[in-house]
Amino acid sequence: MLVNTIALREAKASTEIENIFTADDELYKALTICEYGLKGNAKEVLRYRQALWKGYNDIVKKQALTIETLIDIYQEIKQVNDGIRPPQTETVILKRGSGSLTGEVVYTPPRGTQIIQQKLNNLVEYINDNSKYPYDPLLKIAISHYQFEAIHPFRDGNGRAGRILSILIMIQKQLLEVPILYLSAYIIREKDEYYELLKNVTTHRRWNPWIIYILRAIEETSKYTISKIEEIDRLFSRTTELVNEKYPSIRKEFIEKLFEQPYISPKKLLDKNVKSLNTAKKYLKQLEEMGILIPEKIGKEIVYLNIDLYNTLSES
Repeated sequence: MLVNTIALREAKASTEIENIFTADDELYKALTICEYGLKGNAKEVLRYRQALWKGYNDIVKKQALTIETLIDIYQEIKQVNDGIRPPQTETVILKRGSGSLTGEVVYTPPRGTQIIQQKLNNLVEYINDNSKYPYDPLLKIAISHYQFEAIHPFRDGNGRAGRILSILIMIQKQLLEVPILYLSAYIIREKDEYYELLKNVTTHRRWNPWIIYILRAIEETSKYTISKIEEIDRLFSRTTELVNEKYPSIRKEFIEKLFEQPYISPKKLLDKNVKSLNTAKKYLKQLEEMGILIPEKIGKEIVYLNIDLYNTLSES
């Protein structure tokens, strides 16, 4: 339940940093009725989540970060087949914000496939080799995130790939078991400071403020994520208790599925315990009568909204 919901919030927030905005309702509906085709920014958000899971599965399998994993993440985010940007691609970092200097070039990443490859080799060695680089994992996250963004290895999507990289390092260093830390929420709130501190490392070698920023982001978002998990867990426990009192035939596993995402369709409730579509619809109708679910028509299908879960996820 929590992996699905929290990871989706991270995906949404990370794409918002790149000015790709998606309404919560649009996003959750896209997840539920995917057979109608994903459109617009919802598609971008779900690509990010797919890239996150691709990286996670790779890290769990290899127990090490590789350049191939980074390329896979980029290709999933952008839905392309290329890899490290070629020499002819003139990639520059422009000043963000408002004012007369907006759009001014503030940084030019290294150019040339071989140079980028060398720098990425250095980066993954720094991340993976704890004997040669025996530094605290949280420091490695801060330094590696900066270094990846400075290398800027791909034509596009480097910001989103870099944020996934930070989560994967936490997994590899056993700070997290699953990718549910909501780092991007903090960066959205402190977005100007994020870019300013990145620039100051490049131009003035001011590492301390940047490292403190990342440590603070991890601390605050860890507390936020724990709080959100506890809130969802309390809601799930209360809902399960109420349903058991009135409809004991509805299994706990059925209720768990209602907490994987706010909208649910009857088809997605079928399993070894609920084999009939009519049974699934009957249970959903009973939960509607209890005020737990709200029916809504999307296309030709009736889906059900877990309104309290929706409100919990939508709260910042």
